Amino acid sequence: MGEKKHMLSEFKKFITRGNVMDMAVGIIVGTAFTAIVSSLVKDILMPVIGLILGGVSFADLKIVISAATEQTAEVAIMYGNFIQKIIDFLIIAFVVFMMVRTINTFRGRMEAKKKAEEVAAPPAPPVIPADIALLTEIRDLLKK
Repeated sequence: MGEKKHMLSEFKKFITRGNVMDMAVGIIVGTAFTAIVSSLVKDILMPVIGLILGGVSFADLKIVISAATEQTAEVAIMYGNFIQKIIDFLIIAFVVFMMVRTINTFRGRMEAKKKAEEVAAPPAPPVIPADIALLTEIRDLLKK
């Protein structure tokens, strides 16, 4: 029983950590983004590609293994859908690549700007403790 409580406690800590929530938000946004890109491919790009290929719809591309009869449905390999999924993947991968590339470029510029500011700014004079300053002043007075 003690091990179950420990495991439940450990799971509670895991699930309430910020990075789990960030991951959940990322999955939700990613799902919505995938739906948008899928619509872009299916509703905008594929009709244009089909028109260029002579009116062929990728969804109709298939290899019929067994034709439909009155008793059985058609059995076919739907390779057109597979091609569509590959195109979806490539577009999503390209968009994610461009987003990551943009973020990395922006981050690099910010770091370079920060380093340039650090180099350009003169170093702050060291803070001298009060007792050392007092002893230095006494020494200088004794020299006079």
